[in-house]
Amino acid sequence: MKIIIQRCKDAQVTVNQKVVGKIGAGLMLLVGIGQGDTAADAVYLADKTAGLRIFEDAEGKMNDSVLDVGGSILSVSQFTLYGDCRKGRRPNFMGAAKPEDAEKLYDFFNSQLRAKGLEVETGIFGAMMDVSLTNWGPVTLILDSERS
Repeated sequence: MKIIIQRCKDAQVTVNQKVVGKIGAGLMLLVGIGQGDTAADAVYLADKTAGLRIFEDAEGKMNDSVLDVGGSILSVSQFTLYGDCRKGRRPNFMGAAKPEDAEKLYDFFNSQLRAKGLEVETGIFGAMMDVSLTNWGPVTLILDSERS
């Protein structure tokens, strides 16, 4: 699994000009599921995401997590994180999980975040989505269950 995490002041996802997910301050996640990813990967990355200390404390140091600051999460499925651009000019997405497998693991990942007490909004799996956010900092990080 791969996740692009962006600390945000606000974020929303729109499908067919209708807002389907919206948060205030918190984390915007682009979540990619790869072939061979498991529930253990989802549990690991949900724990890592919820506990990542990327919000400032009272002294202005990055010591607080999204849980500590009472932030929310907007989680958007993103199979293109598994795009391989090493050959030619057209990305190869063979590393991405099959949609039916990816959707189950994506839903499980989000349920793990919710089980930690986080408010989690989502897009619509497999839909063409417009995503907007105000990246706060900017702070953008990449988590990968194979390397994290």
